[in-house]
Amino acid sequence: MKTLMHVTGLAFLLCAWPYCCAEVVANAAPTPTGSPKSATEACETAVTDAIQEARGRDVHPVQFVAAKRTVSPALNDEASVRGEGRYRAPSGFRTFNYSCSFNEKTHAPSGVVFSDTSAAPTSATDKPWQPDLTHLSPEACDAATAAALKEKYPRVGHISFVSNARQLKPAENARVLLEGQGGVERAPGMAPVAFTYRCEFDSASGKLVSVQTNGLP
Repeated sequence: MKTLMHVTGLAFLLCAWPYCCAEVVANAAPTPTGSPKSATEACETAVTDAIQEARGRDVHPVQFVAAKRTVSPALNDEASVRGEGRYRAPSGFRTFNYSCSFNEKTHAPSGVVFSDTSAAPTSATDKPWQPDLTHLSPEACDAATAAALKEKYPRVGHISFVSNARQLKPAENARVLLEGQGGVERAPGMAPVAFTYRCEFDSASGKLVSVQTNGLP
């Protein structure tokens, strides 16, 4: 049976999803004389309201695990109810734990905290980016970078590339960026200078679209 609770002064503090918490500080109106709520009943109603305020009213049912519930004796008129439960979200059931303070003078909760204990299912859009390496050629990028350096420094000496420093990143217009590091001897006998480079590929065809070097005088 759903019990209605009249709550004033309601405030929420939400943490980052998927591991979320909602803190409810409620100054509840006292229950009419003759019909006091038990700490368990009042707290579970307050937790249900807090979850639906934080996650949406379409979150139902909210279920509590009786075997996991503990009620601590009142201290300064405040009893404590702790436990676990679950609720049905659009993505499936989520589990949570909660803590509730219950004022024995007003027969109403004075504070509620709940936190999700199960992560939200990962959607297809949350999957890590995976490039198609079928047509991409790091060697083509290195060759184009070397050609660009030779054009910039006609007397260039040795050019080297750090193979384990290459990184692939997504780019705009369905393209892929390959970024790397290397060293160049701008003329025979000169000290090598470190540089970075980036190549842009068409992800469908693997065609090298552009090459750029940075960090060079």
